[in-house]
Amino acid sequence: MVRRLCDETDARRLLNPGPVAIVTTDWRGTANAAPIAWTAPLSMAPPLVGAVIHPGRHTAAMIRFSEEFAINIPGPALLKQTAFLGTQTGLDNDKIAAAGLQTFAAQRIEAPLIEGCLAWIECGLQDVIPIGDHTMFVGRVVKVQAMDEAYAQTWLLESREHSPLVYLGGTKYAVLGDPLEAVIEVDEHGKLIAETPEEREEREEREAQEREQAERGDTTEQP
Repeated sequence: MVRRLCDETDARRLLNPGPVAIVTTDWRGTANAAPIAWTAPLSMAPPLVGAVIHPGRHTAAMIRFSEEFAINIPGPALLKQTAFLGTQTGLDNDKIAAAGLQTFAAQRIEAPLIEGCLAWIECGLQDVIPIGDHTMFVGRVVKVQAMDEAYAQTWLLESREHSPLVYLGGTKYAVLGDPLEAVIEVDEHGKLIAETPEEREEREEREAQEREQAERGDTTEQP
């Protein structure tokens, strides 16, 4: 394995992928929507989440004025719409209509929620914290909804259609998948057993199958 140095700004890419958030806002009857990659849970009691946005973006001003926002979490069905929203500014047009998106009313805030997403988090503005060249908007969670097919106390990831869209950088996205469950076992000294005999057997069988497939592919490609 080869390690290489990266630029310090690569830290943001390495901490992705995380679910893309389409942040919706409303101020004086005008709605706006913008995708952001940097969101995070901040507290459980009270429930707080953070949305990190450049202060020069229209969304930042909308949150400051309205003192609320919603986080909409899309799946792959809204890939193009999500990317499109990131290329537009709400100052120029109705981004939501231009993207062909439908909305429905939130339960506790004025900002609209986007139809076709997998989950929705309604927030009141708790705090505004400048961080470097961005601003963290701390949201106090007031209502959460999610699709049964997508979420049940954790993302189910049972189908690609109902798995969160994640952002890799530029125009590249991915879909969360292949969930793994960690089964912790220790030896008589309390040290972690990194691989049980059963897991070793499964790994070796999988690697043998991959080698066989690679060899068949090499043979097929040769003239």
